[in-house]
Amino acid sequence: MAQTIIVADDHPLFRAALKQAVSQAVPDAETVEVDSIKALQAAVDSHPDADLVLLDLNMPGAHGFSGLVFMRGQYPGLPVVVVSGSEELQVMRRSIDYGASGFIPKSAPLPTITEAIQAVLEGDVWLPAGVADKIEQMHSDATDFSEKLASLTPQQFRVLGMLAEGLLNKQIAYDLDVSEATIKAHITAVFRKLGVRNRTQAVIAIQQMEIDPSDQSLSGS
Repeated sequence: MAQTIIVADDHPLFRAALKQAVSQAVPDAETVEVDSIKALQAAVDSHPDADLVLLDLNMPGAHGFSGLVFMRGQYPGLPVVVVSGSEELQVMRRSIDYGASGFIPKSAPLPTITEAIQAVLEGDVWLPAGVADKIEQMHSDATDFSEKLASLTPQQFRVLGMLAEGLLNKQIAYDLDVSEATIKAHITAVFRKLGVRNRTQAVIAIQQMEIDPSDQSLSGS
């Protein structure tokens, strides 16, 4: 049966490059392209037997590593490889800490991306040459909060993302096409799962998932 690989990146040109790498790594693979966390959730739900996700860290709906943490919590059997414009060792370390099966820098040449995809599909964890030994010596950034974040349902995760963007309950309800009462119930559940008491604490908590400001200039997307 043909393998299904989901390419999640909000830059069309880079999605095209990843799609080309997928076609070289697995010629008969079905490639599904998405440009946001919401679209990624829909793609995974409609392709429950997907074999791999190639995930850009900074897409609409994600705050740094939050998309990765959410995917690992909701779909633990689905390998996720981070594809990022940042080549900071700390970003690579955090990606692995949060459950990624690999890390591909966006600067990597096509043959390297192809090699990485093949390796992960064979069950390996792939990192750029020489990186594994370096990050093994680094402090782990895995946190209790990441486990709490991973426990959110897809709708709760969407609501949290909208809270972090400063939207009001009525705006969130409109965007998600549900009642304000439903949104209030989601927010209560989110606060309980995250161990926070209000919106401010929730926003501060999810900021733990952001890529370090010093890395933002390198993140590209």
